[in-house]
Amino acid sequence: MSPSSGPPLIFDSQRRAARLMRSEKTFSRADFLHVRAADNAVRSLEVLLRDFHEVADLSAHPGVFAGLADRSDAAGRVGSAKVVADHASRADPGSLSLALADGSQDLIVSLMSLHWANDLPGALAQIRRALKPDGLFVGTLLGAGTLKELRAVLTEAELEVRGGAQARVSPFADGFDGAALLQRAGFALPVSDVDRLTVRYRHFFGLISDLRAMGETNALAGPIRPLTRGILARAAELYTERWAEPDGRLPATFEIVHLAGWAPHESQQKALARGSAKMRLADALGVREQTGED
Repeated sequence: MSPSSGPPLIFDSQRRAARLMRSEKTFSRADFLHVRAADNAVRSLEVLLRDFHEVADLSAHPGVFAGLADRSDAAGRVGSAKVVADHASRADPGSLSLALADGSQDLIVSLMSLHWANDLPGALAQIRRALKPDGLFVGTLLGAGTLKELRAVLTEAELEVRGGAQARVSPFADGFDGAALLQRAGFALPVSDVDRLTVRYRHFFGLISDLRAMGETNALAGPIRPLTRGILARAAELYTERWAEPDGRLPATFEIVHLAGWAPHESQQKALARGSAKMRLADALGVREQTGED
């Protein structure tokens, strides 16, 4: 691939759109990750005593954020969110903000969508351009530790049964890179936090059912060989052998990476120039400074 050909194609947007469309009827029974992400976003807005009139919701399943915001202490300060309703558009996070004029939004929310972006830095940069100066972006994506158990057993089961395996679980971004990604995209005052949770299932296929209901099943680009019943049965056995808890339940790890950043504005706080401090850190903390000698 030449340097000018753009980022690699990791995900198939048409496949992702089909997953989202299929999940519309079942999403409400497996919306817990989206509700958790939206709740964190709303709580962040509740402590910001400012108005956000122009709001865009670029989430994978829009509406969860609006429902919680309307019942929150921020309800009177957060306007009605514009939603990109087309499944194909929502399946490609890099194209969503292109529907928004540059400098048009006070607040952009993108929950549980950006981990499907083929060009995550590019998608964030487009979001930043769509914000007004001093506009706020609040987003979440799944982090690197997500579904580590499922990834391991699917690979091992397919190797045993077929003699070869292909990727079945998406590659997720490292949560510790969140602030750096925002800064690279041009955001000011970037903040990133990782929320780790374990969901316990009675059986392996309960986890698979929830992932389908969310629209979070395999949308990687390229040909996909269907998983046979034999592979899935072996994966279920391995999951129980490796991960079952004393009560028989199976844990599934999820990492939600929370992101927040502001479009630059002259009123924002600026870091002091290096070397401009008027006091040593030890003096400011009131501690005795030690040398490196014993």
